[in-house]
Amino acid sequence: MRPGEAEWAVRPCSRVPAGYAMDHAGLFRQGVRMSFRDRIDAGRRLAEQLRPLRGRDDIVVLGLPRGGVPVAAEVARSLGAPLDVIVVRKVGAPGQPELALGAVGEDGEGVVNVGLVRALGVSQAELRAAQDQAHDEVRARVGALRGHRPRVPLAGRTAIVVDDGVATGATARAACRIARAAGAARVMVAVPVAPADAVESLAGAADEVVSLLHPTLFGAVGQFYDDFSQTPDAEVTALLAESCGAGPRPAYDAEVVVDAGGVALPGRLTIPAGARGIVVFAHGSGSGRGSPRNRHVAEVLHGAALGTLLFDLLTEPEASQRSNVFDIGLLAGRLLDAVAWLRGRPEAGTAPVGFFGASTGGAAALAAAATLGTDIAAVVSRGGRPDLAGDRLAEVHAPTLLIVGGDDHVVLELNRDARRRLHCPNRLAVVPGAGHLFEEPGALDVVAGAAVEWFTDHLAPDAVPATATP
Repeated sequence: MRPGEAEWAVRPCSRVPAGYAMDHAGLFRQGVRMSFRDRIDAGRRLAEQLRPLRGRDDIVVLGLPRGGVPVAAEVARSLGAPLDVIVVRKVGAPGQPELALGAVGEDGEGVVNVGLVRALGVSQAELRAAQDQAHDEVRARVGALRGHRPRVPLAGRTAIVVDDGVATGATARAACRIARAAGAARVMVAVPVAPADAVESLAGAADEVVSLLHPTLFGAVGQFYDDFSQTPDAEVTALLAESCGAGPRPAYDAEVVVDAGGVALPGRLTIPAGARGIVVFAHGSGSGRGSPRNRHVAEVLHGAALGTLLFDLLTEPEASQRSNVFDIGLLAGRLLDAVAWLRGRPEAGTAPVGFFGASTGGAAALAAAATLGTDIAAVVSRGGRPDLAGDRLAEVHAPTLLIVGGDDHVVLELNRDARRRLHCPNRLAVVPGAGHLFEEPGALDVVAGAAVEWFTDHLAPDAVPATATP
């Protein structure tokens, strides 16, 4: 174990499979990390505990929206399993909507607490009305998250229900019952954290329960995360689209380590077969290679036969110092190192390279493009801060597209001013009604579509395709 890594003490726990559950909080050894950095970190740690399931073709990973989906995506990616959402809604009692008569899922699946229905004297007409209302809510939620993508079949398979944590276990129990009603042969619940009593209560609904942390002292799930910010719908839809593998299957798709002047920066390089360009992403402040918005855009680029390199511009210690995320010189230098590293990869061939920057990453992309001159084919900035590139704007040769949300008023004015200082071919695209993070329905798809069009138009059409091999 490397210095500073979390030390995970694992032993069998009552009603939980041996080797899966973490011991109670009082038994953790000194130095054990008692929280997760974010949902991605939690998902990766959870995936390690589920490693014995890798390679099985009967697994389906079901994330509970919204916060459970980023965790589930990491589990699905590690296991090589399909990812889907499982949306459940409780059926509220007439006049007491907080009291659950049961729960419903998709396609009419549902469970009913018959004893409670009888005890409250709820008529069949009242029950059907409550169920219909819950079904309408489920359909609307599923439509917003999954869109037109087909549901992953559960019949005869093992369903792993994943959330970012469990408080009472009520939603997870309902999800287990809905998964069984959909035909799942076995149902597991896997969560980063759950109180001990909730773990016990889940044992009756699930065949197996996996919990990394199940502390005796439990206030709320969020207390076990450094970053427990809300998960937007756009992140969920991007993760589901990525799992579906939309677009051509990549000829090369692997986790990589970018050598940035002796600094090792983790990333992911994806190159579709016959790709004629590769886009290097520069994430914004407080983000990294796991940015759901950038991953969504990258997936759309893959569908257009464009490769992508998403990597962390800063190491974890560097990112913890807030000043570094605004150090445009440092960030631009990392992009220059990443391009040099990419040029040395045989998978990349001589395919032209473009930059996609977000927030402060937009300024870094422009500053790096100014240094590289005509060696960078195109730049796209999403909600960027080009003003932070300062005088370097006038030195940019690459055709540049600035995309800004119409409701992101301050950043919009900064981009308008920056455009006047650009001497390269450029355009400002404003997405009406969108804010800085493009969380509004459909806004991120507009960004992705504009990026595809810009890169397709400006990456050299006569370049030698990337020669990636599996």
